[in-house]
Amino acid sequence: MPAVVVRPSRAEDIDAIQAIYAHHVLHGLASFEEVPPDAAELAKRREAILAQGLPYLVAEIGGRVAGYAYASLYRTRSAYRYTLEDSVYVDDGCRGRGVGRALLTRLLAECERWGARQLVAVIGDSGNAGSIGLHAALGFTHAGLLPAVGFKHGRWVDSVLMQRPLGEGGRTLP
Repeated sequence: MPAVVVRPSRAEDIDAIQAIYAHHVLHGLASFEEVPPDAAELAKRREAILAQGLPYLVAEIGGRVAGYAYASLYRTRSAYRYTLEDSVYVDDGCRGRGVGRALLTRLLAECERWGARQLVAVIGDSGNAGSIGLHAALGFTHAGLLPAVGFKHGRWVDSVLMQRPLGEGGRTLP
């Protein structure tokens, strides 16, 4: 089996990113969007992330994009400036092959290098054992549950909040 290779995303990855995200939007609960954005919209979102100096990564298996991950500002108010939020999406056909772990491991390192002290995961659906397990395996702890804050696919959906300190976390001043 070919290895998972994580690298910075490129503009030419957008079509693959859009296909992965569209699947999650249409069939899953990881995203609370209900209509998949087109490639042009995702390209704008990617550029906005990169313009802030934040990481936007893809994972490849055998030269094919198998997933992607990025960090965004957790909130825009200045007091949150050392806290980021992660997003990780894996191609449905590549689940269980270490793609999510490889992406999130690299994303953690990139966020720490950026200067973040906390990384927050906002996970759609309290039944999302894969994402909750991945985050827990990489040091995230449960920080809260927002019951029934979304309504998608004909049912109420929770958001699970998980958090992981980066570097010194909150032990020292920045």
